[in-house]
Amino acid sequence: MRDAEFFLRWMTVAGDAVEREADRLTELDSPIGDADHGSNLLRGFTAVRAALAADPAASPGAVLVLAGRTLISTVGGASGPLYGTLLRRTGKELGEAAEVSDEDLRKALYAGVGAVAQLGGAAPGDKTMLDALVPGVAALSGSYRAAADAAEHGARATVPMQARKGRASYLGERSIGHQDPGATSAALLLGALADVADADTDTDTDTDTADAS
Repeated sequence: MRDAEFFLRWMTVAGDAVEREADRLTELDSPIGDADHGSNLLRGFTAVRAALAADPAASPGAVLVLAGRTLISTVGGASGPLYGTLLRRTGKELGEAAEVSDEDLRKALYAGVGAVAQLGGAAPGDKTMLDALVPGVAALSGSYRAAADAAEHGARATVPMQARKGRASYLGERSIGHQDPGATSAALLLGALADVADADTDTDTDTDTADAS
């Protein structure tokens, strides 16, 4: 079962990943967007970490709702509303339970991805964050690491696509040959989730070993 601390660590590790990759995200955004995806997400996740530090939420759902609300209020462009919707809807689906199962999280993320698709009017193949999120969440039925790998593969698969939604769609065929920055940052988010889950597994293994000795 996963408690609020797990989700707090997820948001922290996600923020670290965005900080580490912000320049790359902006570089990917330069030829097909407004060249601000990295800086926007960095500002947003910096605010998320501050908000969660000031008001540590008591449940997994509350952590994600606060993170989503903070992203919506601090991030400009499309990424704030989209990522904010993803996390807030996921959090609302989890409700007020103090602990949630991996299956609970998978179902909640599925609802969150659906809300993103509805808000953006996009689908897989449109060269958006959904090209990483949809296969990533689908792979959660296997493991968190499988989800991260599927999301990363989905992000790379946007390179030959022609954008059909968002700012990049205005470029038509000129959007081909560029990796979508939104799909790339979505892969970072699921990669952070896998990293936190892996760390939990390692801790549990160490504890079991210590108990056995």
